[in-house]
Amino acid sequence: MKIAWDKFRWLNGLYVTSNCGPILDSGNENTSAEFSLQIDGIAKNFGYTQAVKQFTLQVPKGEVHGLLGPNGSGKSTVMKTILGLVHPDRGSVRVLGVDPQQNPNKVKEMVGYVPEAPRLYEFLTGVEYLDFVADVHGLSDEVKRQRVNEFLHAFELQGQENDLISGYSQGMKQKIAIIAALLHKPRILILDEVLNGLDPRSARIVKDLVHQLALEGVATLFSTHVLEIAEAICNEVTIMNHGEIIAEGEVPKLREQAGLPCSTLEEIFLKLTGTGDVQALVEALAK
Repeated sequence: MKIAWDKFRWLNGLYVTSNCGPILDSGNENTSAEFSLQIDGIAKNFGYTQAVKQFTLQVPKGEVHGLLGPNGSGKSTVMKTILGLVHPDRGSVRVLGVDPQQNPNKVKEMVGYVPEAPRLYEFLTGVEYLDFVADVHGLSDEVKRQRVNEFLHAFELQGQENDLISGYSQGMKQKIAIIAALLHKPRILILDEVLNGLDPRSARIVKDLVHQLALEGVATLFSTHVLEIAEAICNEVTIMNHGEIIAEGEVPKLREQAGLPCSTLEEIFLKLTGTGDVQALVEALAK
């Protein structure tokens, strides 16, 4: 199937230039930088809604950093700002020293992004979609073939790679989105509810792979509502509410801040976000 490449522009954070070349550009990352990700006081309004307020964060190389918060707390806006998909009203972002507003293509070259609700081209087959993403990143035919086959095997999609994505289950679509984010060996991962719809085996692969890549210096910003997972895989956690940071640090530090010395991350989260008193609601709903 021949794809009209010039018709494609945005693809889950990837930009395809009009001449159909890869997303590389002349922006220079700082390979010696201590922090993979530096966010300094960003803020973003959507009309009268202040989605993000004075958000500052530094993520060192090789760290898995959890970004937690209730629905609508601003997590996805922060992640899209990192990629240059959202322009902050103020503040700055650096991804390995590169400003995503000035060099968005360079940032997309370095980052692997799985959005909360991936939008795939469903009229393509799974392998056509991955072939397209690999071409966007400028992978050679040999490397592309090897990595696509490895990922299809790992996520048990072999035998279904030639089916249209429109016929895939939610979990299969999520697997394709994850593979697309990892094909080009990114230096930073931005994962927004990445485990949605995955079977236990595939979820374990993703969690272990994030840990393995961290050992190789890959930083991950990981958002999830499953707080047991965040507690298990994240080195540090930032908790947002109403667009601003209300707590951050390692889980023991958060326990101290919440005054809950023997608590789980879920209990800390509910206490700090003011959403912990649910028993009366549950009893009322059960009547």
